[in-house]
Amino acid sequence: MSETVASSHVDTATTSVLPLDDFGISVHTNTLRRWYQLMHLGRLLDQKAALYVKQAKGWSYHAACSGHEGAQLILGVSFRPNKDFLFPYYRDLMTCLAAGLTVEEIIRNGLSKATDVASGGRHMSNHFAKPSIRIQNVSSVTGNHTLHAVGVARAIKKYNSEEIAYSSNGDSAVSEGYVYEAISGAAREKLPVVFVFQNNKYGISVPIVEQAANENVAENFSGFKDVKIVNVDGTNVFDCWRGMQEVLDYVQSGKGPAIYHADCVRLQSHSNSDKHELYRSVEEIAEAQMYDPVKRFRNYLLSEGEAGEKDLAAIEEENARLVEEAAVKVEAEPDPDPATALKFIIPEPYADSQEDNPETIDQESPLLSLREAINETLKEEFRRNPNTFLWGQDVASKEKGGVFNVTKGMQQEFSSRRVFNAPIAEDFIVGTANGFCRYKEDIWVVIEAAQFADYIWPAMEALIESSHEYYRSNGQFAPNMVMRLAGGGYIGGGLYHSQSVDGTFASLPGFRVVVPSFADDAIGLMRMAMRSRGLTFYMENKFLYNQFFTKSHKPSPNHIVPFGKARVRREGTDLSIVTWGTPVHLALRVAGKLQDEQGINIEVVDLRTLKPLDVDAILTTVKKTGRLLVAHEHPLFGGFGGEIAGIVAENAFQYLDAPIMRVGSKDSPVPFSRILEHEVLIQEKEIYDAAVKLAGF
Repeated sequence: MSETVASSHVDTATTSVLPLDDFGISVHTNTLRRWYQLMHLGRLLDQKAALYVKQAKGWSYHAACSGHEGAQLILGVSFRPNKDFLFPYYRDLMTCLAAGLTVEEIIRNGLSKATDVASGGRHMSNHFAKPSIRIQNVSSVTGNHTLHAVGVARAIKKYNSEEIAYSSNGDSAVSEGYVYEAISGAAREKLPVVFVFQNNKYGISVPIVEQAANENVAENFSGFKDVKIVNVDGTNVFDCWRGMQEVLDYVQSGKGPAIYHADCVRLQSHSNSDKHELYRSVEEIAEAQMYDPVKRFRNYLLSEGEAGEKDLAAIEEENARLVEEAAVKVEAEPDPDPATALKFIIPEPYADSQEDNPETIDQESPLLSLREAINETLKEEFRRNPNTFLWGQDVASKEKGGVFNVTKGMQQEFSSRRVFNAPIAEDFIVGTANGFCRYKEDIWVVIEAAQFADYIWPAMEALIESSHEYYRSNGQFAPNMVMRLAGGGYIGGGLYHSQSVDGTFASLPGFRVVVPSFADDAIGLMRMAMRSRGLTFYMENKFLYNQFFTKSHKPSPNHIVPFGKARVRREGTDLSIVTWGTPVHLALRVAGKLQDEQGINIEVVDLRTLKPLDVDAILTTVKKTGRLLVAHEHPLFGGFGGEIAGIVAENAFQYLDAPIMRVGSKDSPVPFSRILEHEVLIQEKEIYDAAVKLAGF
């Protein structure tokens, strides 16, 4: 036997003497041998990964699955490829191998090859996925995919189907608040989801007693109604199999979700950047070796006569050959091409945009406010596509349709199956929308991501995660989500009811950000958002909802405003005001006054979309007038106006006849008192004074 094969054998010198009780389970000998073949193969791949790290050839992040193989094997073989949805975590090498990834695919991921089926090298090594068979690509945020599993389980139930969603985590992930939100929501909705907790008693170096109230972290959820908790020995394949059948029987009965809690051992350090000898005693590490799942199962097969030493040696030799041949093959495959680094940031938008000419809009058509325009367009798009859904806080309560009645009548027309309320849990709202979109490619989810934009911050984790999906999956998945947010001030709302957040989200890759200021734009941009793959933030300035000056005659059914196309609201020659949202209307008033009072001819450009940004329109107006004033509601410091100023300074400096000026709100929270609010928020007079100063420079 070659040296390579000899070194691949499980070390039997320290074989556990702990017996395996098969719980009276009858499993065919061929199945047992197949299980061992997978477990041993997983162990070899774990060892190969560690070797690649030492050789500095790849797998720069490696979290060993050693000690978890019993639980992971049974999870993997229970998953039904192309049917169920599996959300593994970074330690789930064995799970993914048993679930359908090949040896080559595992190694490609570890070496960050362009051929990696998970991400083409975009994501960290040891984050295994295969979207083509529904093994999902999850992020490095510990446990956040519990929300996605709940979301896709909701879709399974909405479509009366029979799939199951599996969410796999370590014990420390359970400390995250969104895990509680996920399990709470799954329990309330009685969803077909299995939450797998692989408990090795450590979160990196932090012991479980410093992480959770219960060493058995599943017990943290013992009071949740309709959640079944099943505990298993994660190092014992028979106990794992017994527990998984119990879990699946319960979930498939429709009674609700289940928690599958597996006691595991961590045989290695947390990862290659960790050294567990610094916080674990020699005795503890040695005791963990006694529960090595691979050794225990090997001993069982020998002691029970299910396989002989020659049989197992043949399996091990074949596994070693598979790993070595796959390694040679994969190492020769291409690395990612640097030219592809900027691909798959966000999907291409809906191609058939055809904005109506304002002069040709039927003046006999209904005159709609901004709020009415959004409401009508939502209904039209829901009629057009039956796979559209809407949820959020307070959006479907009898005759009430959200705080501002924007969704009024939606549930009555489209039923509670498609339009329904969500708990006051913003991360849950966004995270489950991400998961829901995974069920069918033609699903679009509209969420009122928070009642007021100021409350969106608890969902930032889910939002950032969603913004990475298309990129991280190498273009294989993009959540089709329209995230409505009512933001801005001028209503006396005060703290948490008046903030402008558009500049914040415009700074994040993977999002579109649109800000309609008139009803016809609200219609055209909503149609565009609901027909474009990927993520769109639809910012609604709540001050404008019912203002008479936002009203427009309803455009044609074909009116679709393209992303990244600004609109000149007023032609001018002396200076340009570039703006968006509520300040568009302030700027138009200023332009009218200065024309009448001083003969200053101002051009007002309404960006309508911050991301993508119509750079051409900005440069065109600057070249035309030679003077630029940027006005926005967001605080001036750190506001998006600085980006616009930078673009113009870099690309049209020679056309400027005066310095670029900016006007924004004060660098302050927005207070409740109307007197104080007026002092903080950008006002018409500030735009007026700045325009006069700029015109006279």
